[in-house]
Amino acid sequence: MADPMIANYYNTGRYTMTNMHKRALLALSCLACGLPSAQVLAESNEELAKKLANPIAAMISLPFQMNWDGNIGPLQDGDRFTMNVQPVVPISLNDDWNVISRTILPIVDQSDIFPGSGSQTGIGDTVQSLFFSPKAPTASGWIWGVGPVLLLPTGSHDLLTADKWGGGPTGVALKQQGPWTYGVLGNHIWSFAGDGKRNDISSTFVQPFVTHTWPGGLSMTATVDSTYDWNGNQWTLPLGVFVNKVTKVGGQIVQFGAGPRYYAESGSGGPHDWGFRAVVVLLFPR
Repeated sequence: MADPMIANYYNTGRYTMTNMHKRALLALSCLACGLPSAQVLAESNEELAKKLANPIAAMISLPFQMNWDGNIGPLQDGDRFTMNVQPVVPISLNDDWNVISRTILPIVDQSDIFPGSGSQTGIGDTVQSLFFSPKAPTASGWIWGVGPVLLLPTGSHDLLTADKWGGGPTGVALKQQGPWTYGVLGNHIWSFAGDGKRNDISSTFVQPFVTHTWPGGLSMTATVDSTYDWNGNQWTLPLGVFVNKVTKVGGQIVQFGAGPRYYAESGSGGPHDWGFRAVVVLLFPR
């Protein structure tokens, strides 16, 4: 039997739209509308990845940075797992300036970091940084911020805390050109109060970094999280390379990242050889 729709088409010499055609047209329209949306999402992911490459971007984020380090201690038979909870909160001061709050709260599980130490699990000392940063880059494209850094003795165990209050200056400078972000972040902390029986702190942290971002939110970052202990005259130099991807899980925008670290230099009581880092960042763009 001939299809009535086809028969009607040829018998009348004109097209008669049926419900099926309406549904097909609607589906094609939705598909056509969806293609630009996917492109916008990809571009958005790329921009979000670039913002995450900037330590003082004006975007709320909640990173969970997980580090595994081994071969710790004089016998190099200790290991440590640290999850740094690192909320980043920008605060607008006026039309020209932001202050960016960056907190690092470590949750630590470690064992045998020196002979007879056993195992410890708990919270380490908190580092709180505030960066006062212009909202607009300089005429040459540099983004920068400076401010104070504080060390808070929040550690829950004697072997998870320096038991010292500390403070000092912190600063960051970076440039973003095309897919590249490069710069350096640093601070210096002196102890000024705390347990008089514990060692004083005079420590410099310098972190050069470079990131390349691709369309779709994929990026690769190389860093050197270098620390110099002025009292012990000792460098700690972990080199890291990490691959990251911005995506969406349910309704939440997330960045996942992971990669190896290698300790090019470390004291006798520190980690040695290879480590590993994985990161999950919850993003809350405005």
